[in-house]
Amino acid sequence: MERQLNWGLLSTAKINQALIKPLNASKRTRLLAVASRSQSSADAYAREWKIPRSHGSYEALLADPEIDIVYNSLPNHLHAEWTIKAFRAGKHVLCEKPIALSLAEVDEMIRTTKETGKVLAEAFMYRHHAQTLKVKEIIDSGILGKLQVIKGAFTFTLTREGNYRQIKEMGGGSIWDVGCYPISFARMIVGEEPVEVFGWQVEGPGGSDDSFIGQMRFANGVHAQFDSGFKSPFRSFMEIVGSEAVLKISVPFKPQVKSELILVRGGVEEKIKISGTELYLGEVEDMCNAILFNTPTRITLDDSRGNIAAILGLIDSANQKKPVFL
Repeated sequence: MERQLNWGLLSTAKINQALIKPLNASKRTRLLAVASRSQSSADAYAREWKIPRSHGSYEALLADPEIDIVYNSLPNHLHAEWTIKAFRAGKHVLCEKPIALSLAEVDEMIRTTKETGKVLAEAFMYRHHAQTLKVKEIIDSGILGKLQVIKGAFTFTLTREGNYRQIKEMGGGSIWDVGCYPISFARMIVGEEPVEVFGWQVEGPGGSDDSFIGQMRFANGVHAQFDSGFKSPFRSFMEIVGSEAVLKISVPFKPQVKSELILVRGGVEEKIKISGTELYLGEVEDMCNAILFNTPTRITLDDSRGNIAAILGLIDSANQKKPVFL
């Protein structure tokens, strides 16, 4: 029987709730501990979610000798710092997206994984789902013809004023929070990095963007367009246009167990039904495989670095009001 890996939650963030179910469902994982900035907060969270241990500081969680993997769900500006601290403490890390806010941070994280021999993966859960794998399979089959344009969007109305997502210094902004998804999706489809980007942003009161509209040009002639935002109604889609057909993905970033794609050829729509697993289970099992069997993580660190480079280029373009070459 495979060794069971003990997980610790680094914070009591709302996103943890998405991971608790698969951690409890997998035979290879045990959710052992949670950490908060106070013991009372950690105790209350542990009681609510039936977690055996609670730590009153992040340092205490990292010092727990029985924790194998840390799930870093801290605000964006703390991802690099605490991931590196976790490596130094002998832990593997599943880090929420975006993995970091600068290329220097990403490079330091990569260096530390090599020094410590620990596994690091970015938590883009959609990349592990059967729907995403099917999209990639369809693209690679050539059925769409020559790829031309990729379009996508991810927006919602953020109602919590003063939320860290709106504070620039904390890695706020819609492009970091939700725009990173269509950027990641487009890069995955094309299979290479953009060579030129152009972005526009609408700044919010915290200095970060409330809305972002971006374009990416790839060397093979594919162009990608996306928008993200905190002030629009909920929208989430990807559309991939080829010379022979169009593939539409209505729920690309949070696919359900059962989902469908729409392939349009010659004006005729074909629905492609897909059965997958619970959305967040894939990233949990991917971490287990990497640690137990030394297999590569589905999302490589080079891939994560490429996404950060694209985001930074788009933000730079918006600030300079001109195209940026990567």
